[in-house]
Amino acid sequence: MMVLLIDFDENYEDRFSYVKERIPEDLENRVFVLGVLSEPEKLRSDIRKNFENIGEALANDCSNNNTNGLWGHDLLKHNKTELDRMILSVKPFLFN
Repeated sequence: MMVLLIDFDENYEDRFSYVKERIPEDLENRVFVLGVLSEPEKLRSDIRKNFENIGEALANDCSNNNTNGLWGHDLLKHNKTELDRMILSVKPFLFN
């Protein structure tokens, strides 16, 4: 499994498509593309947490199937489909 974390720089659809098109077909089911809609620094200042605490909060939300927590933030909610796909694939061996 691989997670690609990218800055979408307010251009989610084009950047997501660009990255997904470059993932080899035999790896598509094992690669997940997630990221902040603008830049990570904006998320950090919006929620007033450091990057380590943001990562921990996002991981906790995943382990609890809570995609409406921090993942529901305006700068992260575009990840919903990819996040749901990732949780189904990794939760059985990461969070049990």
